[in-house]
Amino acid sequence: MSGRSRLVARLFWTSVLGGGCALWFGQPGAIGAGLAFAGVVLHHLDRPRRLRRLIRRIARPHAPTLALRRRQECFIDAYGNLISDGWERERTYFAERTVVPQLEAWGRGGEIDGAWEDILAIIDRVADAVRLPDESEAPEEGIAYERYCAGRLREAGWNARATQASGDQGADIVAEQAGIRLVVQCKRYGRPVGNGAVQEIAAAMRYWSADRAAVVSNAGFTPAARKLAAATGVLLLHHDALAEMQPAPPLAPPAGAKRRGIRPSPSSLAER
Repeated sequence: MSGRSRLVARLFWTSVLGGGCALWFGQPGAIGAGLAFAGVVLHHLDRPRRLRRLIRRIARPHAPTLALRRRQECFIDAYGNLISDGWERERTYFAERTVVPQLEAWGRGGEIDGAWEDILAIIDRVADAVRLPDESEAPEEGIAYERYCAGRLREAGWNARATQASGDQGADIVAEQAGIRLVVQCKRYGRPVGNGAVQEIAAAMRYWSADRAAVVSNAGFTPAARKLAAATGVLLLHHDALAEMQPAPPLAPPAGAKRRGIRPSPSSLAER
């Protein structure tokens, strides 16, 4: 039943019941019926505001991730134009995969099409409300950025060192903690990182006999890079996630094999 049909049904039954009360109780019944009728109308008129409040309620727990993803997916091209295509895709993805299912679970699915622009605008405002660390803190020069990322890992208790510029086989950092070896490739870019970096660090993981691999960047990652990372198990991270990264708890080993892994930061700064 549509929202308009529900309103008509509620008004009809309110009128029927209110009319009965007015006939039975006289003027007090008529006043009560009028107030009930007005309450139904006001409740219906307030639905858009309640829907926007519900959307904000759904989006706010993800605010830090949304803010970071917007920073990563927007960049200035060679002509000075702001390119936000990646953020627009990410915002739509979040709306379709996170907001819409919860609205449907709350019985508000019939209002989604008419409120789509409001949903996107609210996601933008939620992301804008988060104050991210100053991006200028991270060095722009490649080797300095690698050392910066290694320092962030040491803050989390890792024994991390930057590799030699030559012969690293794609790994800029090798870090160990609790028997877990992690190899990291660092990319200080002004545009999303492509899948070439994922391919290189996946190969470096085998070369270094590492348990996990990650590409770390201040920028975002292209859809191709995210797809390849999902297939190869490579983590895609922002450098702010490194200071809180901890080894994952031991997993149940299948058929006597030993499995080890990494648990990304709970701060939601890791990529999908």
